Amino acid sequence: MKMRINLLTLVFVFCSFSLSSQENAEDVLRFSMDTKWTDQVDEESPWNNYPRPQMKREDWTNLNGLWEYAIRPVRQEQPAEFDGEILVPFPVESALSKVKKLVNEDNYLWYRTTFETEDLNQEEKLHLNFGAVDWEAVVYLNGKVVGGHKGGYTPFSLDLTPFLKKGKQELIVRVWDPTDLGTQARGKQVKDPKGIWYTPVTGIWQTVWLEKTSKDYISLVKNTPDIDNNNLDVEVSTSSLSEDMKLKVEVLKDGEKIALNEQNLSPASKSAGFEIAIPDPVLWTPENPFLYDLVISLETLEGKTVDKVESYFGMRKISLGIGPTGYTRIMLNNKPLFQFGLLDQGWWPDGLYTAPTEEAMMYDVEMTKKMGFNMLRKHVKVEPARFYYNCDKMGMLVWQDMPNGNYFRDLRIQAWEEKDAVRPFDSSIQFETELKEMMDQFHSFPSIVVWVPFNEGWGQYDTERVTKWVSAYDTSRLIDSPSGWTDRGVGDLIDTHLYPGPGMEMPEEDRASVLGEFGGLGLTVDGHMWWDKKNWGYLTYSDKEEYLDRFESLIKDLIGLKSFGLSGAIYTQTTDVEGEVNGLITYDREVVKIKPEKTRELFAPLYKEPEKYKTVVADSEQDSNNWMIAYNVNEDWYKGDGNTNSWKTARAPFSTYDNYFLPEGTSWDKNEDLYLIKEFTIDEIPESMILRYYLDKSSMEVYLNGKLLTKEKHEGGRKRHYRNQLIENASDYLKKGKNTIAISVKGEPEERSFDLGIYTGGVKENMEFLNTSISKNNEK
Repeated sequence: MKMRINLLTLVFVFCSFSLSSQENAEDVLRFSMDTKWTDQVDEESPWNNYPRPQMKREDWTNLNGLWEYAIRPVRQEQPAEFDGEILVPFPVESALSKVKKLVNEDNYLWYRTTFETEDLNQEEKLHLNFGAVDWEAVVYLNGKVVGGHKGGYTPFSLDLTPFLKKGKQELIVRVWDPTDLGTQARGKQVKDPKGIWYTPVTGIWQTVWLEKTSKDYISLVKNTPDIDNNNLDVEVSTSSLSEDMKLKVEVLKDGEKIALNEQNLSPASKSAGFEIAIPDPVLWTPENPFLYDLVISLETLEGKTVDKVESYFGMRKISLGIGPTGYTRIMLNNKPLFQFGLLDQGWWPDGLYTAPTEEAMMYDVEMTKKMGFNMLRKHVKVEPARFYYNCDKMGMLVWQDMPNGNYFRDLRIQAWEEKDAVRPFDSSIQFETELKEMMDQFHSFPSIVVWVPFNEGWGQYDTERVTKWVSAYDTSRLIDSPSGWTDRGVGDLIDTHLYPGPGMEMPEEDRASVLGEFGGLGLTVDGHMWWDKKNWGYLTYSDKEEYLDRFESLIKDLIGLKSFGLSGAIYTQTTDVEGEVNGLITYDREVVKIKPEKTRELFAPLYKEPEKYKTVVADSEQDSNNWMIAYNVNEDWYKGDGNTNSWKTARAPFSTYDNYFLPEGTSWDKNEDLYLIKEFTIDEIPESMILRYYLDKSSMEVYLNGKLLTKEKHEGGRKRHYRNQLIENASDYLKKGKNTIAISVKGEPEERSFDLGIYTGGVKENMEFLNTSISKNNEK
């Protein structure tokens, strides 16, 4: 009887677990949405353009299409029978895969297909190439293990030649993916999607293809332009060569050969480097994304071509330099260029990680450019190589993240933590292996101008070491490490994340300042929502006019930051994604929330030359300064009529707690509202002014000369940075000579902080600058 009870208990537990898993799967995957490209997917041969445009060969076979699939427990061997068909290269959880099932860490996802190939001679090889498989793949051909790969975002290639047989070949791929368990790079996929976290992605999600080569072949090409010396550096990797050979590199401009370089290679050689002069180079820019062609040939000494690939390059330079206002700025081709873009997640309601077609994938980039942006930040995801190829042709700058994750567990660090996470040795080796693979495989795309090894505190470890390695390994790009959150003083950029913002940290001698994420304004659009659960944005609106007004004010606020030396900014985000509704385009790509002609008009001043800012009233980050403060006041206190005899003088900033992010200031009684008054003098009245303030878990009312200037409240992430706000009609409030600013600050939470300064700035065409009586030492 006791055994019977235990057995029934086990059955009950198993059934409960199965039902729970089933209910979880049904909840996670019950949502669906088509795009206008969903029905355009070619099931016979989806994604049928050559997948590797930087190293193109003519002889290739697309293996995308319907394969067999099975989901089995990890303890089981290869399945004898399969569950049905799956459309490769769409992840198994997606609707376009025709499966739409969860796998989880307890199961393997098995794929099976067959193909036929001609008999190879002794001088030929057959390669199997994968664009990306998430996360761990083991590949079998005709029952034997060919090889494998760990990492969900980078291409890999396997030599099938020793495993081929006569006639039909059986190809099986086994995939294991722990989703958000473990410390592997995984981006934004989680088991329980909500907020900024999305549906799991498992398995093959980029093109699979066959390619025939000689036994001696080219395996990698890395092109690095040098515009200062009118050169192109070309690094070519090969298989271990079997005999003496010649490697030839030809440069073509508009189809005409303009340069040729070649060198002899000895047996067992695996690499060669070329420095090729480019006469009168046409520089690659967003306005003129000119591309040169390359033809790279591996030949015998007698001149017989053994292997040949086509490549291309753009002559461009990304660097730091001193801008016209004296600040460290990002330079393109040795000239300052403000880089303004979108945080681009690259998710699709029908295909998840995989866009239904290449046209669909590039629609987002086309709209980004049409709206007036010149850059996108590819956020914790790596796209197929054809994405960057099209960005190269379109002139779209790309900041490329290394996917990470590890947000919820031990490897996440908080913004105020002074020590990085301690990553296990095997995990750090895997992360750095994938990071190097990404940098190698995508090195030659001129559109990629910034590498982002870490985002915020997600899995951030050994920041200084990893950043210095990335910088040394690729000297042709800038390094943003980390983007936001936990700055360690390394890399080329000091990056602020501020929602809704905007705000920034000041540039440094050897680092430019960027706003790596801001905005995040959500607008719900009926009929274009992913699910019936809570939809989310950093600030969410249902009224479109209110949304448009706030968006316009954000951009105007951003323009003033150029005077403080801001080099770039990234608005969150391109499209809605699942429960996130803060995209400029709905998730189904049917509705563009703000007309491109409107955004182009708003953005135009961002690309103009800035004026240097001037200080009217300093905040405490800029200069140590005092205010008159009180906790109890009369009703006319803000008029500044001299009734401040009982007020005390105190140094800014003001905080009810020891705020890690602020300079040392004055302790604010946490049980009281705070009132402040300061007098200042100006000689000329500006057309506009900029409030720079820190408002943590509080609300404020600001008065100038007795008139209410603005009311603001804590919104989103102001915990770490100051926000900048443009006041356009300054003459309505200011007067020549003596002025009085009065501020009330209120809040219920015990931990509250406040600081504020007034400045002038903008771009040259639309701003006049005041002369103040403040000493030149206060001008920045």
